[in-house]
Amino acid sequence: MSTDGAFSKGRLLPSLLGLVILVMGLALLAGGIKLLTLGGSLYYLLTGIGFVITGVLLIMGRRSALGLFALVLFASTVWALWEVGLDWWQLVPRLSLWFVLGIVMLLPWFRRPLLRGQPGGMPTVALSIAVVLAGLTALASQFTSPGEIKGTLDRDDAGVAYDPQPMPDGDWQAYGRSEHGNRYSPLKQITPENVGKLQEAWRVRTGDLPTAEDPVELTNENTPLKVNGMVYACTPHSKVLALDPDTGKTIWSYDPQISKEGAKNFTGWAHMTCRGVSYYDENAYAKSDVGAPAAALSPAGTAIAASCPRRLYLPTADARLIALNADTGKVCEDFANKGAIDLRANIGPFTAGGYYSTSPAAITRNLIIIGGHVTDNESTNEPSGVIRAYDVHDGKLVWNWDPNNPDATAPIAADQFYSRNAPNMWSLASVDEKLGLVFLPLGNQMPDQYGGDRTPGAEKFSAGLVALDVNTGKVRWNYQFTHHDLWDMDVPSQPTLINLKTKDGVKPAVIQPTKQGSLYVLDRRDGTPIVPIDEVPAPTGAAQGDHTSPTQARSQLNMLPPELTEKSMWGATAFDQMLCRIQFKELRYEGQYTPPSEQGSIIYPGNVGVFNWGAVSVDPVRQLMFTSPNYMAFVSKLVPRAKVEAGSKRESETSGVQPNTGAPYAVIMHPLMSQIGIPCQAPSWGNVAAVDLTTNQVIWKHKNGTTRDNTPVPIGLPVGVPSMGGSMVTAGGVGFLAGTLDQYLRAYDVKTGKELFAGRLPAGGQATPMTYTGKDGKQYVLIVAGGHGSLGTRMGDYIIAYKLPE
Repeated sequence: MSTDGAFSKGRLLPSLLGLVILVMGLALLAGGIKLLTLGGSLYYLLTGIGFVITGVLLIMGRRSALGLFALVLFASTVWALWEVGLDWWQLVPRLSLWFVLGIVMLLPWFRRPLLRGQPGGMPTVALSIAVVLAGLTALASQFTSPGEIKGTLDRDDAGVAYDPQPMPDGDWQAYGRSEHGNRYSPLKQITPENVGKLQEAWRVRTGDLPTAEDPVELTNENTPLKVNGMVYACTPHSKVLALDPDTGKTIWSYDPQISKEGAKNFTGWAHMTCRGVSYYDENAYAKSDVGAPAAALSPAGTAIAASCPRRLYLPTADARLIALNADTGKVCEDFANKGAIDLRANIGPFTAGGYYSTSPAAITRNLIIIGGHVTDNESTNEPSGVIRAYDVHDGKLVWNWDPNNPDATAPIAADQFYSRNAPNMWSLASVDEKLGLVFLPLGNQMPDQYGGDRTPGAEKFSAGLVALDVNTGKVRWNYQFTHHDLWDMDVPSQPTLINLKTKDGVKPAVIQPTKQGSLYVLDRRDGTPIVPIDEVPAPTGAAQGDHTSPTQARSQLNMLPPELTEKSMWGATAFDQMLCRIQFKELRYEGQYTPPSEQGSIIYPGNVGVFNWGAVSVDPVRQLMFTSPNYMAFVSKLVPRAKVEAGSKRESETSGVQPNTGAPYAVIMHPLMSQIGIPCQAPSWGNVAAVDLTTNQVIWKHKNGTTRDNTPVPIGLPVGVPSMGGSMVTAGGVGFLAGTLDQYLRAYDVKTGKELFAGRLPAGGQATPMTYTGKDGKQYVLIVAGGHGSLGTRMGDYIIAYKLPE
């Protein structure tokens, strides 16, 4: 071959590089033309032309290739700065690969064959300048924090009298510590100054691991209790363990031997979850003045009060509610039917796994109040979402509240059925016994994405907060947060009750986090907004046979992200970013509450939510809220019934074809992802934040979590990853949070947001941590680390406790 040939020995490397750049250019050209026809950016088309010509020039051995690539790199830098400014993670797909190519072209092995012994001249100088400018841009972006808020809370006490629930400071007696659901502990041993010294005190393995017969979404979302001198935990298969709080040694265990009919084939099971058990102490209530006087006990009630004075109430995955002796783990045989309530009673037929309570019941002086999970988007003929209150002593039904028949609260007759497919409460209720109210965060009537056949009760109560009279089940007030919900914006979080400092004095408030990002703050006596709520215009154009609400409720206290634009699209490289831009342009998106469509609509925030079942934690003394908002976009595509392909597979409640049997449309749902499986929207996808509740201002907010456990190479890039789990705060000024896709329990200074501790976990920590005092007088922090099937974190069966060293 002639030394002047395209692939002569001296010019082999630049020719090969030219071939690579030519292929890149052709890909950019094809994608750029497609994007331009959709009304998108011209950049990729122009860059594709530049790459094609540069590649050809390199193959031909022309030094002008250096100058042309310098122009492409310089223009790309200017364009990137115009689009996203000095935002490092946004600059990565726009500049990183081009920057590397520029450096490669300046290496002697690539550059010298093009110059043929001649001085480099202007092309080399131009490329050197372009590379330096791109590098300086990347360097400058390291000193910026777009989207982050840096501030400090300057107080330890806001001057509001703390209203603790009756329990020892060192106990954690309910899922949210108390039935007020604030996840606040008055313990102070662990502080910002010493939390970094936390050490593992003990770890145990429950033995409850996934099996071949389980649904995909086996989840470990349990927050254990510490009460009665023991730690009580439940597992995904509804097993209960009583552990020594100082050592983790098992004192007793109980296995309800649940039925798993149909779980393997996902015929009805969406997930298998036990978020917690509920505790009741006959003697503690007898000594307290909380709530109404205790009801006269029936003979059965008298028997159980004597034989099981301290009880755990276990909701099982096969729809039972079992009373256990908290001292021994034995079933309280005098309760209900040999110790169990059959929650399937009066709700009619359903597919196995399609109805049960994933969350612990609320406990009052006299009542157990429980709702139930109903599988999303299975059909329009699902079990009722009825809320039922049973006598805490003998298990008899006291009242029932069916959103489709809200006035009929007297116990249903044994041979009757609740309405089908009423809105349900799969999350946790909160109780104010002094006011005599129970607060219910409600979900939707199925299906989520089509509402053409919703009942009047669903239209009134769905996706809102309902306050019932705790003794009768009668509605005292309700507030709907999403009108005619078509986006699966059911209210997922336990309401938080707090005495709130306002400009008009201290008010009894309820704070309701929501998937759509608003934090609704209401007077819990009557539902009047304390923080103003605006009705904002919403997009129209629902599917045929359906309609949309012209406005939607938005609290002035919210953590809504900015609306998406084409510029918001992201990727690991310019190529998948370009494909994400094309996807964005092909889908329907008109901002929040864009209706689902046959075209496919972007739902942002997505149906996993800004806030989910993890809720928020509130320090009532500092009047501070500590939380972890998520930001993930989803896609909902309606499929007319006639076009649903035979054998279409439903993968989980948030992916695959959701059948919606009985509705005109099935729906395909999935996160908005690139072709290589990373989010199309730019990070961060998960944050940690604090709010001053006296001003409703975010004090600080920053990225939370890394990519360590979600990339082929375990590099912890601090992009801020989604979390599924809650937080807690302590009087010591420390907030704790796990839940992130990476396997850590983290501790933060609640005043500044500084991360102070990161304990590595052996599995995903998709649960809410808790804290307690051991028999040794030490403060412990405890987390369940068992992973989450649909989130894809590492599965396990661990319960881990930490404390300060001796």
